Amino acid sequence: MDFLLNPFITILTLLYSVFGNNIVLAIVALTVIIRLATSPLLLQQQKSTEGMQLLQPQLKKLQEKYKGDRERIAAAQMELYKEYKINPLSGCLPLLIQLPILFALYGAINYGLGATPFQVVDLSGRLLIPGLDSLVPLDKLWLGLDLTQPPTVAGFSPAAVILPLLVLATTWLQSKLTLPPQNPDDKNNPTASMTRSMTTIMPLMFGFFALTFSVGLSIYFIVSNVVGIVQYTMLGKAHWNQVIGRGPSGPAPKHEQTAEERAEADAILSRVIAKVESSPRNPALAARAASSGSRSASQTVLKTKPGPAAPSSRMRPTRKKK
Repeated sequence: MDFLLNPFITILTLLYSVFGNNIVLAIVALTVIIRLATSPLLLQQQKSTEGMQLLQPQLKKLQEKYKGDRERIAAAQMELYKEYKINPLSGCLPLLIQLPILFALYGAINYGLGATPFQVVDLSGRLLIPGLDSLVPLDKLWLGLDLTQPPTVAGFSPAAVILPLLVLATTWLQSKLTLPPQNPDDKNNPTASMTRSMTTIMPLMFGFFALTFSVGLSIYFIVSNVVGIVQYTMLGKAHWNQVIGRGPSGPAPKHEQTAEERAEADAILSRVIAKVESSPRNPALAARAASSGSRSASQTVLKTKPGPAAPSSRMRPTRKKK
């Protein structure tokens, strides 16, 4: 991780010198830089989420057509994503990219601020810009809190309560604002239900992180969430009416397609079905389905095959008279 950790430590120390040896302002500036750099990925994530929501009617039709045939359903869904140029995995990409950034920032705060004597000595060798080693050790105290320690280490204090609450509140607000409006059809959609449940799970999880991780990382979470809220609001992507529940306009109404949109959607769905029907199936699954069908047919025949008829009273043999 040194290839990612050392640049973060260097940038943090450089910003520390630019802002007059104020480590909190340095963390805030570094957070804004990271947030702006990852903005295209986050916007792509939201675009993919909204696109997946618009495709729910077509996906429902495909599931009804190929009910019980998982292979055909999966193939039809992938063809539908290709037609609309939607990558279902793009929603996970920003999270996968942010995880190493979080780990690097967490390490940069600990190593840059010198949580241990060894880290203070080791810090000079990690700085990639000459001359920054004169700033070591960096000031790691803020409002009586050690930025390298959890807020509860020094005992009860207002900051120990306020910081985790701010992390929880800003995480919830950002999740709520970026969540697409609910359509009436989403009530029975497990994917949409899971997405909405994450607006409760994620804030609680990050609030727990704020209690157990360093104070510096809590500052990163708060600033990152605030910058994200401002970004989505300026781009017109924030759904403020969802913050107070349904809002004045209630749930998002179901989009009524025009005749041209319906014709285009039907044409795309027809192309998808034609491709799926013409593509060769997996031989193993096809053989399994065929054998299963054969067994079912044979069992049906055996169940319905008539047995030997009981002899009728008219057909009983007569005894010869002596």
